[in-house]
Amino acid sequence: MAGFVSNLLILHLLFQNICLGFRSPLSVFKRYKDAEDTSLPNECLGSDQLVISFGLSDFALDIRMPAVTPKQSDTYLCMSVPLPVNDEAYVVDFKPHASMDTVHHMLLFGCNEPSSTENYWDCDEGTCKDKSNILYAWARNAPPTKLPKGVGFRVGGETGSRYFVLQVHYGDVSAFRDKHKDCSGVTLHLTHQKQPLIAGMYLMMSVNTVIPPGKKVVDADIACHYKRSPMHLFAYRVHTHRLGKVVSGYRVRNGQWTLIGRQSPQLPQAFYPVKYPVDIRYDDILAARCVFSGEGRTTETHIGGTANDEMCNFYIMYYMEAKHAVSYMTCTQNTNPEMFRNIPQEANIPIPVKSDVMKMMHGHHEETKDSDTSSLLQQDKKEEILDPETKDSDTSYLLQQAKKEEAEILHQDFHIEEAVEWTGLDLKLGQVSGLALDPKNNLVVFHRGDRVWDENSFDSKFIYQQRGLGPIEQNTIIVLNPSNAKLLHSTGKSLFYLPHGLSVDKNGNYWVTDVALHQVFKLGANDKEPLLILGVPLQPGSDKNHFCQPTDVAVDPITGSIYVSDGYCNSRIIQFSPNGLYVMQWGEDTSLGRSRPGQFSIPHSLALIPDLSQLCVADRENGRIQCFRLETGEFTREIKHKAFGRELFAVSYVPGGLLFAVNGIPYPGEAESVQGFVMNFSTGEIIDTFIPLRKSFEMPHDIVASEDRTVFVGDVHAKAVWKFASVEKMEHRSVKKAGIEVQETKESETIVAARLKNKPESRDPLENMDKQHLVQQASSTGVSFVLITTLLIIPVVVLLVILVFIRWRKTTVYGADGEHKLDSSSGRILGRLRGKGGGGINLGNFFASHKGYSRKGFDRLSTEGSDQEKDEDDGTDSEEECSVSPLPPEPSSS
Repeated sequence: MAGFVSNLLILHLLFQNICLGFRSPLSVFKRYKDAEDTSLPNECLGSDQLVISFGLSDFALDIRMPAVTPKQSDTYLCMSVPLPVNDEAYVVDFKPHASMDTVHHMLLFGCNEPSSTENYWDCDEGTCKDKSNILYAWARNAPPTKLPKGVGFRVGGETGSRYFVLQVHYGDVSAFRDKHKDCSGVTLHLTHQKQPLIAGMYLMMSVNTVIPPGKKVVDADIACHYKRSPMHLFAYRVHTHRLGKVVSGYRVRNGQWTLIGRQSPQLPQAFYPVKYPVDIRYDDILAARCVFSGEGRTTETHIGGTANDEMCNFYIMYYMEAKHAVSYMTCTQNTNPEMFRNIPQEANIPIPVKSDVMKMMHGHHEETKDSDTSSLLQQDKKEEILDPETKDSDTSYLLQQAKKEEAEILHQDFHIEEAVEWTGLDLKLGQVSGLALDPKNNLVVFHRGDRVWDENSFDSKFIYQQRGLGPIEQNTIIVLNPSNAKLLHSTGKSLFYLPHGLSVDKNGNYWVTDVALHQVFKLGANDKEPLLILGVPLQPGSDKNHFCQPTDVAVDPITGSIYVSDGYCNSRIIQFSPNGLYVMQWGEDTSLGRSRPGQFSIPHSLALIPDLSQLCVADRENGRIQCFRLETGEFTREIKHKAFGRELFAVSYVPGGLLFAVNGIPYPGEAESVQGFVMNFSTGEIIDTFIPLRKSFEMPHDIVASEDRTVFVGDVHAKAVWKFASVEKMEHRSVKKAGIEVQETKESETIVAARLKNKPESRDPLENMDKQHLVQQASSTGVSFVLITTLLIIPVVVLLVILVFIRWRKTTVYGADGEHKLDSSSGRILGRLRGKGGGGINLGNFFASHKGYSRKGFDRLSTEGSDQEKDEDDGTDSEEECSVSPLPPEPSSS
């Protein structure tokens, strides 16, 4: 008997040691728990352990507020818990511990570094210092959320989050009058067993809906083409504020609408299971509609982050195969408004909600409180419902602010016109490869001086063959006054071999790429030597330390992160830290057939959208724009139009929601014209197109725009910089010209429409200029067509009489040939009066002052040649083009 008892004791000790051995990686929690247990009352203890082992692979993690007592309503408190293991794990179940009597909502974030190291803190300080992924949301007594078998949220390891941050919103603190302690939280069930399917979130969100006061029914529609690997939907959640009546989500495939979920946003906003599993394939459409009513409102209601604003969110929980998994995706546009004519009628039928339920949901205290402008989650302290359908707080708040600005900008009617008074078109420059605006809105131009890129520039291994020429001897970076093209500053002499991309950071530093050197440079405005150099000189490569003909560079004004598009012989985007350390990269070559998301064929130009935390890339040879999340490189959207043609060279973004781009010359036999585009960033739709009046685009290589919609385009073949401006900027200004006061007004819509059609130009350049000259003058002065005609009718008649008398034997008034050809149209007559032909009457001093331009301060450059990037003649994807034979370069030292 004694031997039997001894054996039992040995087995017990052995089993206990095995368990302790398994739990040893979790011992970090012992000190944490010991410190907390001394202060927690009994009702807060719950389990006596923060980590509970279920076996060799599974464990539970209990995340609770450490006995807090909020002192005022609408308090947000945060606390963090480290993931107790270093290796990869998966969250497969969420069990909430909270009541809506005391807690309005809870959010659980995953991140690598919490905003504070305290036991708990006011969430005004933020949730995470780095990116934060929402893993779980709870509100209004929502039940536990259990994921399907084999599905989990990936945490830990090399890429997963290392901390959990719990945020609790205490709405009405009247429940704490007895000063009790609160330990609300959530218990996670985690497993080390590798899950074949990875869970993620897909947010569909309207960002520009306006609800007119008193209007009974207002629809907000969202639709996006899905461009990733297959995903399977298993839960959904809806969200609006008080005006929302019903929210519905669908998959649209081959015109067939399949319901994902439909619910009243006034009911508890839990994750509801998808009734019938829905799979999403590449090129399916995800569509959602929110139905609002503006009854009872006296002013317009916009999308925003306060109780008086609205939101329209349809939130989907999905899983994907692990090898293709993406943790978070968004859709904030409506790619096809016409399709919603076929939406099932159920989407427009409100779901009734009992009055007692409404009272229960809206009874919590709504105290307006100052918020941290860096976080929508903090901004939402002023609203009835926090918006949990966001990936991270910084991006979410800025998204709302940007969309409000965008609504204001895009609701205005405007057209982009060439500013014909701009004298910069007459500058003698080299091939213009890059443009940017500095913090003072001065125009910065990056050009190649006397250097050209031809078929002899590189060998088959992309090694520059003209090293013996040495660096360019001219100043390759020039700064111009954007109003009159006056030279303000120049630099970059003897630094670069073959300039390409340019950007300017918030501190005024110049960031450039050199395709011959295969390097990226940071150069101070007044520095002769670079402040930072990335890449190895004259050595192409594809690893972390080498580039291969990098095309562009962009610097995040918020984080200082550096993004490089690399380039002609690599197909990737690389992120570096502010001090130049490699962080990550994404992208690959375009596969045969249809180009996929994240694939590039010459990523040629970058546009940062910091207010939305995105980076957009002009994917040149694929003729499209691709956008990605800054933090992860995840693909978010594609913008592609037939009007782009096969090539899209450059893209630029203006805060408030405008995207500008230029395409390339058409291939032989193709009709798409080379032009500039203005687009709505949210929807991707083209708002306007524009072409120059003086000269013509040959190969527009870069574009930059300012917030007042002034646009500059640089062309490598034309070796020119055009300036364009919006017509509405010329409205309602009174000017005095030649002693006569004129009230300037917007030019005729018919004239604008005629110019923006972008019809092929006349083969007779003189005739073409005559036809367009009236439009040029109207654009530069703003004087209406009627006023011009009234002012000029008398001299026109006199001129006609003189011409008829002189030429009556040779021709009629309407049939003259040659350089002095007349036409019955007022456009040609006025063109002749403005001095287009020799000996004509010049009224330029009356209408504009741009005739007095001086080239003082600029050196003439020997700049024959072209940007060697595509062969116009054969329509291939060759990077080389040689339309003009270069002149022999001037001697230069090595």
